[in-house]
Amino acid sequence: MKIKSISVWSADLGNQRPYTIAFKTVDQVINTFVEITLQNGIIGLGAGNPSEYVTGENQQQMQDALQEKNLEFLIGRDIREMNLLTYEVWQRFPKTPAARAALDIALHDAFTKLLDIPLVKYFGQKIFSMPTSNTIGIKNVEKTLAEADEFVGMGFKVLKVKLGKDHAEDIERMVKLRERFGNSIVIRIDANQGYTVQQTIDFYHKTRHLNIELIEQPLPAKAIDEMKSLPDEIKKIIAADESLLTSKDALELIKPPFASGIFNIKIMKCGGPSQGLKIADIALNAGVDLFWGCNDESAVSITASLHAAFACVNTKYIDLDGSLDLAKDEVKGGFILKEGVMYCSDKPGLGLERI
Repeated sequence: MKIKSISVWSADLGNQRPYTIAFKTVDQVINTFVEITLQNGIIGLGAGNPSEYVTGENQQQMQDALQEKNLEFLIGRDIREMNLLTYEVWQRFPKTPAARAALDIALHDAFTKLLDIPLVKYFGQKIFSMPTSNTIGIKNVEKTLAEADEFVGMGFKVLKVKLGKDHAEDIERMVKLRERFGNSIVIRIDANQGYTVQQTIDFYHKTRHLNIELIEQPLPAKAIDEMKSLPDEIKKIIAADESLLTSKDALELIKPPFASGIFNIKIMKCGGPSQGLKIADIALNAGVDLFWGCNDESAVSITASLHAAFACVNTKYIDLDGSLDLAKDEVKGGFILKEGVMYCSDKPGLGLERI
């Protein structure tokens, strides 16, 4: 079955809850969408939102990469040559991983709709449900507790808290969260490269009694040697995020001594689910757990991430809340969310429809 046409468009999906992380405040959410139409009328949807600070790719570069002239190589190609097509996408767009991701997702959606199975079944589903964390940006103690109250009231039992600007206040926020909720919630933190080695060690020891589940990317992305120098007991609960963009990075992180016990895979960093699964295989063979994350993204790419995550037996954590605070989206359907727990639907492909 051949690819008949490809259309691309961008939309500002808005943000109902602007938030601050260690290096920026997010109040606008522009996503670029890809729609692949097969000769029989089947439509595959993809979407992407790059993080320039992490990968060096901005929205304009993504949109430039997805111009019609750059996609002509896919027109007339047989969608059943899926592995060849995703390989060629990877080769042709080396510096724009979010553009690759959008194409990779759309190809997989169209292909598995043709097969009439959910994408997760094609990948090999091993997990059927998992709670996602919902994220609290950098705020003072009072606002942190207020937002935590709101999320817990919505049924979320896992909170991820952004830290990295004020070490002392970071610790105070953790203490107050435990005082407020006891052990009824899981707490994860993301320092977004905001700590030094000593601050990471201090944070770990001063919050150890609070049962923090994991610490995401406390050190700068390029500080691999510093990550490897941390005590093993700390490294086991560190999730490498900005340090892990590609499968090549994954190989570097697992070289002895290991840098982290957890890999945070984001398909916007690596270039789509096909590349995310390559990182996942490296992690599996090295005994590294997986933590699937996201940017502020349409339900299209969030759903694709979930399908990839549930195909990996070493997926232990998901943080796929990137579409929950959008003011609007271009699609309906996709993942299922109940009381903070995520499920894949049983519809073909990603189970999405354009609105």
